[in-house]
Amino acid sequence: MTDAPEPTATDQPPAERSARVTPLGIYDKPKPDLITPVEVIAIALSAVWLVGSGIFFVFVGSGPETETESGGLRFLMTMLAIFMPVGMIWVAATAARASRVMREESQRLQAAIDAIRQSYISQQQGGHMRAESSVARKLDEIAAATRKTETALATFQSRRDDRARPAPPAAAPQVDDQPTLALGTQASDMVPMLATEDFIRALNFPETAEDETGFASLRRALKDRAAKQLIQAAQDVLTLLSQDGIYMDDLRPDRARPEVWRQFAQGARGRPIAALGGIRDRSSLALSNARMKQDPIFRDAAHHFLRRFDKTFAAFEQNASDGEISALADTRTARAFMLLGRCAGTFD
Repeated sequence: MTDAPEPTATDQPPAERSARVTPLGIYDKPKPDLITPVEVIAIALSAVWLVGSGIFFVFVGSGPETETESGGLRFLMTMLAIFMPVGMIWVAATAARASRVMREESQRLQAAIDAIRQSYISQQQGGHMRAESSVARKLDEIAAATRKTETALATFQSRRDDRARPAPPAAAPQVDDQPTLALGTQASDMVPMLATEDFIRALNFPETAEDETGFASLRRALKDRAAKQLIQAAQDVLTLLSQDGIYMDDLRPDRARPEVWRQFAQGARGRPIAALGGIRDRSSLALSNARMKQDPIFRDAAHHFLRRFDKTFAAFEQNASDGEISALADTRTARAFMLLGRCAGTFD
């Protein structure tokens, strides 16, 4: 089979011409020389030794004193004296030839490695700009999709539900019940005190779109300044957690005694309140920890929520019974506190 003619430089694309500037030298192994200077020197030394040994044994070793020696031993010694040096000469010649071949192969291998490295670097530099443009385009698409998602998240979702939840009905204005405000009196001062039951139910958020009792408690809690701040902070973190598929209904934390919650409200931190970090779900902890480290928006929202929960729960604990503390600890807001508290090191 005849080899196909290799295309000329003008017939090849520019990329192929640039890639063939430096041949790799892998397949063009040079043919070794049959006779090298090493072999010439070995032949010359062997000939000189053989001639010298022949002269010596012919003219010097034929004296009368050699007649009494054994013929076999004399012949063996003669052969050893003649051919052993010749063998040593050729062993040295073979070693020198092998050493030269290894040096040449090493040089060829190094040249091939350098050529491969240069080719790889040129390919990487050529594809770097294309990769940057592709990555930038992908980032723009992701940013656009994220903005659409944030726009679509107009309502809070704290549990998995295939149906879209309608917005809670707005409270009807009660014109007749509006008190007459005296000079300097704030409207917030006239709001009745929030009931503990409504506060706990609001922190758990409505169960379904038909949970009228839950929406009523949420509306009443939003009229209280402290409760409103905590509910809004909890709504923010729960919405961000739901983007990673973390829902409070899926978490089953270990329950802590009310005494531990009271210690937390009174300022205890670290090991004494470690039982509050009852979230054991590894995937939720891993996702939350990763996002705390990588997403500054999520980290700020989480720390703001933890501060609001700390402050609000400290005020709630002063007048709450053990049963009410246990009920609050079972809300979605309290579970979010357990999860994010572990990520922030509150219980370490």
